This record gives sequence, structure tokens and C-alpha cells, in this order.
Amino acid sequence: MKPAIPAPALQTAQFHPGMRVAVACSGGADSVALLRTLLDRRNELGLVLSVAHMHHGIRGVEADGDAAFVEALANQFNLPFHLRRVDVPATAETARQGLEETARSLRYAWFWELLTDGQADAVATAHTLDDQAETVLHRLLRGAWTEGLGGIFPTLQAPPRGSAANTNGVILRPFLAISRSEIEEFLGAIGQPWREDSTNRDTTYTRNRLRHELLPALADYNPAIRSQLAQIATLARDDEAYWDAELARLLPSLLLPGKAVRGGGRATNTLPGVDSLAIEIERLRALHPALRRRVIRAAAGRLGVSLDFADTERLLALCGLVEPDRKTSPSPNRKLQMEQGLRAERTPRELRLSRVTPEEDSHSTLPDVEYVLPVPGQVEAAAFGLRLEATLQIQPDASLPQATLRLSRAGDRVILPHSRSPLKIREALQRSRKPSATGSPVLEWQGEIVWMPGIAVDSRVAKKFGLAIASLPPESTDPA
Repeated sequence: MKPAIPAPALQTAQFHPGMRVAVACSGGADSVALLRTLLDRRNELGLVLSVAHMHHGIRGVEADGDAAFVEALANQFNLPFHLRRVDVPATAETARQGLEETARSLRYAWFWELLTDGQADAVATAHTLDDQAETVLHRLLRGAWTEGLGGIFPTLQAPPRGSAANTNGVILRPFLAISRSEIEEFLGAIGQPWREDSTNRDTTYTRNRLRHELLPALADYNPAIRSQLAQIATLARDDEAYWDAELARLLPSLLLPGKAVRGGGRATNTLPGVDSLAIEIERLRALHPALRRRVIRAAAGRLGVSLDFADTERLLALCGLVEPDRKTSPSPNRKLQMEQGLRAERTPRELRLSRVTPEEDSHSTLPDVEYVLPVPGQVEAAAFGLRLEATLQIQPDASLPQATLRLSRAGDRVILPHSRSPLKIREALQRSRKPSATGSPVLEWQGEIVWMPGIAVDSRVAKKFGLAIASLPPESTDPA
């Protein structure tokens, strides 16, 4: 006789007696196993369970079968059943988002609704160790900072929804330490069937390519790759919690409102839609490089702008806080016009950051100018606050055409490293989690967009010639 397979180990610290838990159940192995495990332990933990299923309106008859399967499972154990039907394709088209992103947004909006309406105290989702590893790897490939490498959090607190709303609800992920193989072994041992989502094998989706192609390849080098990626998430979350506390302590003395004025004091901008702050460069210089970057990013964050690595380095270069081997050494009185309406100016003493909201910025867009970039070569684009350098890894047999730096236009398309088809510029910005900015510059070469600021672009012609584009601090001051 085979030994009994124990139920997967739950992370139970956030559960408490009397908690009403809605188990998010798609019908797949992970969520079915979570439901069965919570059923086995509900008396011990004192939980009141219900089942929540969202019909995404994507897979037709197959999705109908999933909903029926989950409802039957809830009825089998006499559990209340919550069903929400949505039209993900239509919503995605309206919002100009991908199907995966739209489905997740709608799903979590409904979870918060269940909590704020008082139908549950917690929603439990069946994210596993494998999901954590895939998330960390995906974000690593997209160039995430450590907060992104924190991956899937074990607990999400419900956002405030007004004084009358239930703001104590949580989303719990009690399976984050459990592998998918453990889950399927457990379900097989208890004879519990589950539903297979046919789209999980479709490698058009980035996550599926990671799951079925990249992670198995990495496991050939390190069989424990999934566990180690999950460990990175834990370390990154703890690091971020520490840095958040440090920044909360330091920022009040580092971030200065508005501009310095003669005779002392500071003047803040009173124009609608304009926010500004400043940092003394010498105080920034005294900080460790790791802390400098975080202060710069936190300052931009106060203005509602999320900086990537390249933009953060541009601001540090503007301040002269660069490694000795850098090619440039910026001088005072520099200005940069960056994405998301962020404007940076260096004075002899300060780095000043300001942001104009899209509504205000729509009345003062960048000039519709074009610059020619020799390949290889450099160009100074004062109107964009850019200086670009083009280099080639493969030496051509003959001279190559020049590239054009210009504003994006209607009809422009760009391919990102993990997209299968060309995207509109707006869609590319959304995929890269960058709000659309008025007058986004692009570099066009041989009929393709080969570069955008802060976004990795996948270009066939760039690969053919080994083209690399570097964004350097500008050598001239932008026009006022």
C-alpha cells in the first residue's frame, strides 16, 4: 500500500478563527488543491469558507465548463459560490491592454469588491512557488529593480475605499512555498480531478514561454532554480522593507520644496498641474551609491514618476555623480526633458525636479523637430534633452544610412523583446509600465524603430548590424 500523501503545507500565520475566506478557484490544479486543503483544515483554523470564480469570457465552451466544474465543487461541500462574468477581450481593446493584464486587473478589482462589500474578510489565491519563480524571472528579464524582484507578496492589504468601507480585508497566498508538482501529487492521491486550461500551453504568452521553455532550460544548469528564484523574492522584499524605513527617515531632510530664493527660503510653483522639489547635490554626493539611486527614484516618485535604471543614471550623471570611467562630466546649469512630464535642471548647488501633468503638458508639447544620427556616430538633440551615440558590433561592407530621431507619429509600430507582433507606441509604453507622454521621441533606422528612451526595443535590422544606441548626458543647455 502506498503511503498517504500529506496535504500541502499552508502558510497559516494570517488566518484567524472566525475569518471568512473566499477561495479564488479557477478549476485548475493549484486552486482546487488550495480549496481541498483549506477544507481539510477549516475546523482546526476556524475558517468560514466560500468559493469565488471569475468567467473571463475568453475560451467559450471550455470556460463555461470551468465555471460549472467549480460551482459543482462548491455545492459538493455545501459552500457559498460567488460567480462574476466579465468580457476580457472587449475590456482589453477599450483599455488598449493585453489580455493577461486586463484579466488580472478585473479579477483583483472583483476580489477587492468582495472584501469591501463585506462578503469576505480575506480572499485566498493559489499562487505557488512555481508562480513566484516565473514572476521573478519575468521581471528580471524586463529590468526590474529590487522592489519588482520581490515578486508575489504573501499578503496584500486591501486599499482604503472610504470611511464606510471594510478596509481590513486581505488577499492571502498561503501556497507560495509549495511546488506545482507537490500539488498535482496530492490531488492524484485523493482522487480529486481538476480542469486544464488549454491556453496554459500556448507559448504566444510570455509567462507560458518562461514556464515551458526557459525555466526547464535553466533547470539543466541548476535543478533548484525555481526555489532559488523564490528565495530571491523573499530577500528582495525584506531589503525593500528596510530601505523603505530608511527613506522614510532620511527624505524629509533631503527633499526640498520648490526653488531657493535670494535672502533665504524657497519658492514653490503655484501653476496648476505643476509639482517641483530639489535635492542639494553635495548632500547627495555624500550618500552611498545605492542610497543615491533610491533617493533620486523616491524624489521622482513623489512627483508621480517611476524611473527606470537608465533614467536614474541620467539624473545622477546630470549631477556629476558618476563612475570615474564615464565618458562625460556634466557641468552646472543643465536641463533634461524626460518621460512622463518629468523635467530636471542642475544648478551649481541643486538638482531640481518638476513635473507637468499630461493635461498641462498638452498645451506645451515638444517641438516637432528631427535630428539625423550617423551610423556609427553621435547627435546632440537639444530639443529632446538627449545626446545619442550609435555604435556597430558588426562592421558593414559599405556605409550605412543615417538614423532619424523624431517624435512618435500615428501609425508607428515597435517590437518589444517579449512581444510576438508590432505594437503601437502607446501600447509599448503601457507594456513597459510607462505612462504615455506627449511627444515621445523615437529613433528610426532603415524603416524600423530601433530605440526609445527607457524601453528595450527588439529590432531585426539593429540585430543584423549589431547596432547599439547609448543615451549620454547632453553637452548643451536646452533652450529655455
